Amino acid sequence: MRYSQMLLPTTKETPSEAEVISHQLLLRGGFIRKLTSGIYTYLPLGLAAIQKVAQIVREEMNRSGAQELLMPMVQPADLWQETGRWQKYGSELLRFTDRHERESCLGPTHEEVITDLARRELQSYRQLPKNLYQIQTKFRDEIRPRFGLMRGREFIMKDAYSFDVSDETAGESYQKMYDAYHRIFQRCGLDFRAVEADTGTIGGSFSHEFMVLAQTGEDTLVICEQCSYAANVEKAKVALEEQKEASREEVRDVVKVETPGMKKVERVAEFLQVESADLIKTMIYIADGEPVAALVRGDRDVQPVKLKNLLGATEVELGDDATVYDMTKLPVGYLGPVGLPLKTVADQEVMHMANAVCGANEKQYHLTGVQPGRDFTPTLSGDLRQITSDDSCPLCGGVLRLTEGIEVGHIFKLGTAYSTAMSATFQDSEGQEKPFVMGCYGIGVSRVVAAAIEQNHDDNGIVFPLPVSPFQVIILNLGINNEKISSAAEKLYEDLQNRGIEVLYDDRDERPGSKFKDADLIGIPYRITVGKTYEKEGKVEIRQRKGGETESVEFDFAGAMIDEKVRGELTSYVGN
Repeated sequence: MRYSQMLLPTTKETPSEAEVISHQLLLRGGFIRKLTSGIYTYLPLGLAAIQKVAQIVREEMNRSGAQELLMPMVQPADLWQETGRWQKYGSELLRFTDRHERESCLGPTHEEVITDLARRELQSYRQLPKNLYQIQTKFRDEIRPRFGLMRGREFIMKDAYSFDVSDETAGESYQKMYDAYHRIFQRCGLDFRAVEADTGTIGGSFSHEFMVLAQTGEDTLVICEQCSYAANVEKAKVALEEQKEASREEVRDVVKVETPGMKKVERVAEFLQVESADLIKTMIYIADGEPVAALVRGDRDVQPVKLKNLLGATEVELGDDATVYDMTKLPVGYLGPVGLPLKTVADQEVMHMANAVCGANEKQYHLTGVQPGRDFTPTLSGDLRQITSDDSCPLCGGVLRLTEGIEVGHIFKLGTAYSTAMSATFQDSEGQEKPFVMGCYGIGVSRVVAAAIEQNHDDNGIVFPLPVSPFQVIILNLGINNEKISSAAEKLYEDLQNRGIEVLYDDRDERPGSKFKDADLIGIPYRITVGKTYEKEGKVEIRQRKGGETESVEFDFAGAMIDEKVRGELTSYVGN
């Protein structure tokens, strides 16, 4: 492709709306343009990069035995009502009514649609297993769309759905996708980890997120330095360390003590001359509209997703002071579990505390000598708190590292939740009707491009991994009005095209400095410069964008050398 013919509007200035580097560089490099909040037009360069990712995804999905189809983006409400998600999914589901007063939504995901297809078309165990996928535009009405392609309202996604006869074979389908995802992200040239994750609004019993490691990631990951354990912080298991419970002689009676104006853990601990770890912190959350008290040690924090899952709730939100007081009529800052007239959920650590300090549910007072199980009994208890780097690995006891990541893929074991709700069954080998055992598997195709940039850039612009770069090579003609230089550049352009190399030929009548800056900005892996050195010595310059390695090459050998470099590098990304 000739640069002069492309719609490739690069800019020097960083747009004020762009907070993260991928958003900045995608706008500056002429990859995308904003239409409205969270919705973007993919310009030719941006679409080319997305298509590169999509092709890798398609090849590996087909290799795994999955079959591609394409489902409608508009989905009728009655399917979502069968599973209960019409009410549960929340405000991200864009609902609308057509001219016939029929309710529908724009698809954020397609579990209901594919399950409806399966119950119509798959009747026998002999037709199973099946794995069906699509690469399609999705819409989620994000309340705060931000970061460009990282969290938009409209985006391109690969979603796949497997149907099996049993949990055992569903596990095999899940493993195939787990392996395929590793190959996909390796081929995309990404540094990533597969981590245990919460299933969220999709549901199911088990899931893994595939996270690209990057400082600008919205998710926090927990990675063990000694073993293979990795999890999203929302899912990371806290290993309960052995604690010395108080002996019978050490157990004290509850005493109410005055703590005037002391609402914070640190102030109470200092006043009573105890450690923060000796306090029970009582936090009030609103779970599906009802107040719930969550108990953690004073030096710990509640992990809301763990709380939601322990409660089996749909939505959980920390109550503000006014809401808490309106709902409980209890003094905020002096709450405690003893005599608290609310549903109470305690972290597992709390149940091993002895002679603890907590709020007295009376303004200006706390209680000391509190014993869980004697003085209060929570409704539920379990792993409720946020893990930290001071905790030990739940598998091997090793050192944990917390780092940031960008979710680019998520796979789920769905079980029979959708098939049971929608009466999607097949006839097994004994003639019995059984619900499909399902899995679902998503990749944010457009997000992969943004994640690749977050992980691969420098002060001058994007440094694309070769497999997802919109072009493999850019030729710079630095003598557009020089017949000898232009003739050589044209010849090299034709040679590379004949070799099957994806090449962008910068044939613009621009200053060399502008061409160099644009080439660096858009991040094409290999640059060939045809200029005065060719005119004088018959040589061209080949420069690698990553690392900046540069070599001067005889013109006649340039095409073959680039061909060898590109094919060799592509091979290095291909896994087993």
